[in-house]
Amino acid sequence: MEARSSHATSGKWSPPSHASSIVKNIHAMLHPRNIVLVGATDKPGNYAERIWNNLIKYKFEGGLYPLNSKRETIWGVPCYKDFASLPEKPDHVLVLVPARFAVQVIRDAAAAGARSATIVTSGFSELQDDESQKLAAELQQAIRETGLAVTGPNCLGNLSAGEKLFTNIDDRVVTMEEGPVAIAGQSGAIVMATRQALEDRGVGVGYMVTTGNEAGLETPDLMTYFAADPSIRVIVVYLEGVRNTKAFREACKAARAAGKPVIALKLGASEGGRAAAMAHTGALAGSIETFDAISTREGVIRARGMDELIETTECFVHADLPKGARLAAVTLSGGKRGLLIDAFSSAGLNFAQLSRSASDKLAKMLGPGSIVGNPLDAGFAAVVDPSVYMQSIKIMIDDPDTDIVIVDSELPKAPHELRERNLRLVNEMASTASKPVIYISAMSIGFTEFTKGLRRSLPHIAVMQGLDRAVGAIKALIEYASLRKEVPDIVSSSSASARATLERTLKSAKGPALDEVTSKKLLKAYGIPVSKEEIARSATDAVKIARKIGFPVVAKVVSAEIPHKSDIGGVVLNINSPAEVRKAFDEITARAKKLKNKPKLEGILIAQQVKAELELVVGAALDAEMGPVVLFGTGGVDIELMKDVALAGAPLDAAEARELIGRTKAGVKLRGYRGKPALHEASVVKALVGLANMMADAGTRIASIDVNPFLINTRTGVAVDGLIVLNNAAAEKAAGH
Repeated sequence: MEARSSHATSGKWSPPSHASSIVKNIHAMLHPRNIVLVGATDKPGNYAERIWNNLIKYKFEGGLYPLNSKRETIWGVPCYKDFASLPEKPDHVLVLVPARFAVQVIRDAAAAGARSATIVTSGFSELQDDESQKLAAELQQAIRETGLAVTGPNCLGNLSAGEKLFTNIDDRVVTMEEGPVAIAGQSGAIVMATRQALEDRGVGVGYMVTTGNEAGLETPDLMTYFAADPSIRVIVVYLEGVRNTKAFREACKAARAAGKPVIALKLGASEGGRAAAMAHTGALAGSIETFDAISTREGVIRARGMDELIETTECFVHADLPKGARLAAVTLSGGKRGLLIDAFSSAGLNFAQLSRSASDKLAKMLGPGSIVGNPLDAGFAAVVDPSVYMQSIKIMIDDPDTDIVIVDSELPKAPHELRERNLRLVNEMASTASKPVIYISAMSIGFTEFTKGLRRSLPHIAVMQGLDRAVGAIKALIEYASLRKEVPDIVSSSSASARATLERTLKSAKGPALDEVTSKKLLKAYGIPVSKEEIARSATDAVKIARKIGFPVVAKVVSAEIPHKSDIGGVVLNINSPAEVRKAFDEITARAKKLKNKPKLEGILIAQQVKAELELVVGAALDAEMGPVVLFGTGGVDIELMKDVALAGAPLDAAEARELIGRTKAGVKLRGYRGKPALHEASVVKALVGLANMMADAGTRIASIDVNPFLINTRTGVAVDGLIVLNNAAAEKAAGH
């Protein structure tokens, strides 16, 4: 056997001349003219031999060249000493040498004309010792300088089905099908398991890329390429972390503009808001919630586990986007009908009222033993006469008052003439329907080889398993369909004077947080309504201020070193006389002086007491991974207990602020609940937009902003407390970092 030389790849899609260098580079990696295995060795079971065997088994049509300076032949073919001795220029290089040699291989490969590489070798930044970290930095430098498209190190290779390319160690059988799904991610094991699970379900995977430590290409780069390649319909990613938020958001935008959903499995363990944990907002804006807030806006669907990832992918591959959320279902059992109603209603989805015409046709055809409605229990008549069953499904599909048709049934595990014929008939109906048709098996069932083949012959219907996961996937399909195709970039709308106040305040700040008075001045500059108040240095001072503001008033300790005032008895409410003002001043001062950390007191704040119909929290936080977010929800002392909050990426506009408010129970109360009057929503919208602007203007200098409570009634809404935690050395120290 001889080492094979390359031939021109088939005339498939290539990136246009105006495509980005990232897209062109990745195309070169996934559609190479040849593959060179550097570090080829036939030690039994090693990675090099496994990858070589896969390239031979799946008949990669380009050149295949083993390279090892110590061997003349290997695996029955010539083995080359170096890149110069190859019969043609190297194109894609597989690096299988020990880590200490990998950097030189990358430089030599680029010098010889290679365009891309996969570094399978481990021993870089995943190890914590100095030598490995140094090697990782050198490797990144080499990749930057050479401009090669590189995946790895510490990865398990790639799949490009159209090229019959499988540079992977996996020895499970792969169907080289140019399918509509592309998968990328840092964990080789998870990416490979996802590909295998989709294959077992008869869903073709066109590309699979394991990115490992991502010294070169990162997962968002692959997302950008998959968005551009017209053969791909659904993008699946596994994310351990988002290093470059801008690149991730740009990749999401590209996928969204191309109408391709991104289905993500995301690890949630991250530092999140770091020093922001000093404030309620930082604690509530967890990393996974922040990821959801920002990525959902860009059209990302986050799966909460591997099974959900598979079902959601299946749904998006085989179901066109629905025009609305009006569900219809056909079943043969009253019990199953009940399960469908329960499962979908718990997810906030409902079955539509059928049109009069559809109801009449079904009633006439089915007779006793059926429940004519939606979901339909076609019952005895459909079991006895399969044509009645088919006609029931057709009526549901043809009904203009339904947007999605669900059939409660599963694929057979062995040949079954009648069921196969029925499935083909429904597949045909679905091919001309203007709505998705989805088969749901209430439980997970294994696919046999027969089932897999049958599934492939039914391209127009989605076939889902497990009712709970199917419901989640269908909900994601409906929500994705309702998103705008392109998300406009929302920029800060703050005034020049607000930005000037922010700069002055941040420059003069010394501690980990701004005190309440300084925080409120900044909030006011950004258009956030605040209560009338003044700081008192003595009890006599406090009485004068209280008389000026008008009773009732509130007294509060002012110290940048006391972030949560009510926890130490630093707040007194319902003060109605001068005597009560004096008493409150003295008591709060005494309590503060007894604190172990001896906080520096600025004085006692005397503020108007606003009669509130509702206590809200509005806030913002800077996530270490995803950037700034704003938060809205139920406030007061029970904030962590209630956890009725929602998040959105910052900056935002008034429309997005209203949408954010609407996602909470506090929002329902705000808009008038059970006959109560609607409260002053405009002040909350103003506050949210102002906070988002402040976070955007501050860059990374503010860790979090906490406005709790934000009191609201029918006429107004005001911030009665404010805590702005800074992202500086003092805050890091205070947070224990």
